[in-house]
Amino acid sequence: MKLTFYGSAKEVTGSNIILEAAGKKVMIDCGLFQGSSATKAKNFDGFKYDIQEIDYVLLTHSHIDHSGRIPLLYKKGYKGSVICTKATKDLCDIMLLDSANIQESDTEYKNHKRQRAGLELLEPLYTIDDANNALRHFIAVQYHDLIKLDENITVKFIDSGHMLGSSSIIIFITENNKTSVVAFTSDLGKPNTPIINDPTVIKECDYLIMESTYGNKRHTVKEHPEELMFEIIEDTILKGGTVIIPSFSVGRTQEMIYAFNKNIALKKKFSIFSKIPVYIDSPLSTSATEVFMKNTQYFDDEAKQYILKGDNPLDFPNLVFTKSVEESKILNRDNSPKIIISSSGMCDAGRIRHHLKHNLYKEKTTVLFVGYQANGSLGRILADGAKSVKILGETIDVKARIEMIDGFSGHADMDDLDTYLAQMEKKPEKVFLVHGEEDQLYSFADRIKNKFDIDTVVPNNYSRYELQKGKKVYELAHDRVLTKNTYRKLTLLDLITDVKRQVKDVSELIAYDEINNLDEEQITTFIDLYSSMRKNIKNLVNEVEKKAKVGK
Repeated sequence: MKLTFYGSAKEVTGSNIILEAAGKKVMIDCGLFQGSSATKAKNFDGFKYDIQEIDYVLLTHSHIDHSGRIPLLYKKGYKGSVICTKATKDLCDIMLLDSANIQESDTEYKNHKRQRAGLELLEPLYTIDDANNALRHFIAVQYHDLIKLDENITVKFIDSGHMLGSSSIIIFITENNKTSVVAFTSDLGKPNTPIINDPTVIKECDYLIMESTYGNKRHTVKEHPEELMFEIIEDTILKGGTVIIPSFSVGRTQEMIYAFNKNIALKKKFSIFSKIPVYIDSPLSTSATEVFMKNTQYFDDEAKQYILKGDNPLDFPNLVFTKSVEESKILNRDNSPKIIISSSGMCDAGRIRHHLKHNLYKEKTTVLFVGYQANGSLGRILADGAKSVKILGETIDVKARIEMIDGFSGHADMDDLDTYLAQMEKKPEKVFLVHGEEDQLYSFADRIKNKFDIDTVVPNNYSRYELQKGKKVYELAHDRVLTKNTYRKLTLLDLITDVKRQVKDVSELIAYDEINNLDEEQITTFIDLYSSMRKNIKNLVNEVEKKAKVGK
């Protein structure tokens, strides 16, 4: 067996792993890279494997950092199926089409500028037609079913407790009359997450690929984060302000709606929320909420009890789902106190950017983050305390109150992850840590080694491992051992590529958007600085590429 990592290694997005076993190649997830412009540019680098050789795709859940490149996979020639739970399939029906629409819209916007400049036009990463083609190949399965891919490979999906329909995947492989078990936790939820069930623990496996988003961090609000949220909102509303909640369309938004409904149903102390309008300003969030209500079999007991009592847990009297762009614009012309929940959750796209543009400069506004913010995202920049930000081509002063509540996170924290490992009946021979930033990964790896005495690896992207039950795991690269020095060379080459992209991004930004705003002195200064930077970068790139080629 061979295991190769093509995404989410030493990063959080772009999940993509291939397991080669029993003569087959099985892909687990194929997600978009998200975050900074350099990170997003990886989506256009192409797949580093022969797509025609992939036999199956197993999808853990619908979040775009796990599913977002599946349409591209089919665009490039994949002919097989995508296997996932019914809820994941239903959510992908709307999420991948939404992603395709964003790809088309973003490319159209860039091409308007490129056409004016006489530059070659770009092609979208994939189109709505590509997404529709991909969706025709999805196959839905149930938790705990044993799915026989062929006579030597059997797969089981179990609830990972991260979002509606999310799964950990267990793969049973028989080679040379020996059965090995390779398991992928995917994104693990935390206990007592509203609406959905707690994660089902993988009881035993030989090799465990485990998420590490919060591998070395505790959520500061462990219980009842909604009460802290309500206190912040109440304080803002009583001062006559607007609360803006950037929220992931799928999962987090429904959790917010559920929290408001529960507060009103139980007639808790925050009675103000029965009078203040709560707007869900995201077409995708509206569609996703409808999908949730069509998949109530995935709900936990508490949410099901609301339904049995005749109370829709994802609705309440003062909840308003906006439909049109005009309805969204009206919200920013209305100065009365209100709550706006909009996407995207990291503020990199969608209507949330318009709401931030029109409200960040107001002292009475509160921007409340309730989800993970990737490095380089606008949400992360705001959460880190930026005094001004650039949104839709305009520099905006940040005078609003910025708050972050990590207790709503859909990811297990360090204590939850430790508990998960402790609850396994048989410890794996080796753990591979993915889906985390480096500080989280390495600290978690050290803790696993010290606390559980399990050999633990933090792989790089393109790391490849030979797995043979009961024997040492060998690390390969194109069927040869990769030395630490070779890895450092690969990392350096990746950095060079990122530098090239960023220089290009800066060049285009100045050339197309900002030139008219510069006076003569600024133009002279910029030309001198940019010419010097370009010369230095060019010399660096040429020198390093000459000396740092792998194998030299």
